Amino acid sequence: MRVLMLGAGGVGESAALIAARRDFFEQWVVADYDLARAQRVVERTADPRFVAAQVDANDFTELAALATKHATTHMLNVVDPRFVMNTFEAARVAGCDYLDTAMSLSARHPERPYELPGVKLGDLQFAEAEDWERNGRLALIGIGVEPGMVDVFARYAHDNLFSEIDELGVRDASDMVVAGYDFAPSFSIWTVIEECLNPPIVWEAERGWYTTEPFSGAEVFDFPEGIGPVEVVNVEHEEVVLMPRWIPCQKVTFKFGLGDEFIEVLKTLNKLGLDRTEPVNVRGHRISPRDVVAACLPDPATLGDRITGKTCAGLYVTGKGKDGASRAVYMYHVADNAWTMAEYGTQAVVWQTGMNPVVALELLATGAWSRVGVLGPEALPAEPYLDLLRDGYGQQWHIEERPISPDAS
Repeated sequence: MRVLMLGAGGVGESAALIAARRDFFEQWVVADYDLARAQRVVERTADPRFVAAQVDANDFTELAALATKHATTHMLNVVDPRFVMNTFEAARVAGCDYLDTAMSLSARHPERPYELPGVKLGDLQFAEAEDWERNGRLALIGIGVEPGMVDVFARYAHDNLFSEIDELGVRDASDMVVAGYDFAPSFSIWTVIEECLNPPIVWEAERGWYTTEPFSGAEVFDFPEGIGPVEVVNVEHEEVVLMPRWIPCQKVTFKFGLGDEFIEVLKTLNKLGLDRTEPVNVRGHRISPRDVVAACLPDPATLGDRITGKTCAGLYVTGKGKDGASRAVYMYHVADNAWTMAEYGTQAVVWQTGMNPVVALELLATGAWSRVGVLGPEALPAEPYLDLLRDGYGQQWHIEERPISPDAS
């Protein structure tokens, strides 16, 4: 296996450092617009299988040429989602398999944005599924932690825990604190704005996909391992698009614990137009307001030594167990920033995201996973993934029984 990884930010750095401890690949190219950043990641691996390259993710031809030059078998995209379609198409043209951690961007419904979806996350990629199948290639989309690991949880729950599923509810929160900053997101602010200010999407068996107002559906969810009760709200996310395609259920939701202050900052950015991606004229220069916001905030990859706390990614599943009785479980994985910094020197949020495509690549290298087309993680068997996660990568995932809701039948 010869991997071309696009992006040497926090997620890319984490993926490279995790992969350096495994032996399933022959070469791993770390490519970034900033060659020096790619070189720093390669130096940190101290592994001759890693090489650095410079590439512009905006340049489709350059991406495809780089993949061809290195005889790439698998392209891993960990740049921000505005570049997804460029990298997706470049992989197809170069004849290699493709993985990403975020899918092609959505577009609002022009008339009823808070009721109906327009272009959904991943629609542009799924539109090309027949071409990928015909070419005998795999595009495994949404294989980070969320989406990614939690989608594998959904497959496991369907196959092993439930005879009927009412709701697949992704629930994510942390108790992490960044010392020295009043506001410092632990993940790309460009992506956070995209997810949190777009109309959230929900899926129900009787309605299909529909949208709501941002920050709707507030509920308090009790997170494990000391994080405790956190208010979570609806956020646009890929799992809601992916899970219903392969897992029979009645409803799919994604809710994220943002906190009141974080929500108010996002609302303010929206009111001021600073969430916009379209360039504006500033003294003769065309500049994207969102890029300005990102440039003013600290790079999440550099915050690790200032962060304390844990982050939890998980899936709340309700329905009927294999015995026909009502059942509710929370399947989850927790990353402790103290451990990820001590073990890898990267902060917990980006480390938890970067681990999962490496696990998937190893499964593809060994043949434990083998399909063609444009697929989400839940389209593939869960057990090989979860076994390798635990036994090969030393990461415990958990199934926690939860109280049955009084209205469960």
